[in-house]
Amino acid sequence: MSEHLPTAPETPPSGEWLRLDNQICFALHAATRAFNALYRDALQELGLTYPQYLVMLVLWEDGELPVKKIGERLRLDSGTLSPLLKRLEAAGLVRRERSVADERSVTVRPTPAGTELRAQALRLPARVAEATGLDVTEIADLRRRLEQLTRAVDGAGALDGPAPLCG
Repeated sequence: MSEHLPTAPETPPSGEWLRLDNQICFALHAATRAFNALYRDALQELGLTYPQYLVMLVLWEDGELPVKKIGERLRLDSGTLSPLLKRLEAAGLVRRERSVADERSVTVRPTPAGTELRAQALRLPARVAEATGLDVTEIADLRRRLEQLTRAVDGAGALDGPAPLCG
């Protein structure tokens, strides 16, 4: 089975592709800002920031993980993740412990208070879904397409030649 590689886009007529409204990067940027604002308001009642919420989602799902695995799942480097985890620990939501087997490795797990917060967070996905105006099938399809887009863009770095940043 041959692998389908996209062809280079045709040259747009007289700079049409340089219009802001034609940029996929700007559409994603605007959607991200809108989602960040939506989550910022919704997460205030949980006492979490959006990045802290993402960490808690991973821990609610997996229970206990090394910091390195959390960073991989969330695509965050240790310089960003470490202060986040310190704030969550100071808030009493997670506990960090050095591994006995490897002192370089730190494991993170939710505390009982962090686990209890999950029950309050269960309302959040329905609120977000309602705000999108999309039904469950549309949301699942959009998520799959965004994951596909992310994989494609991640892989674009391995291609020869310049790749457009936007378009």
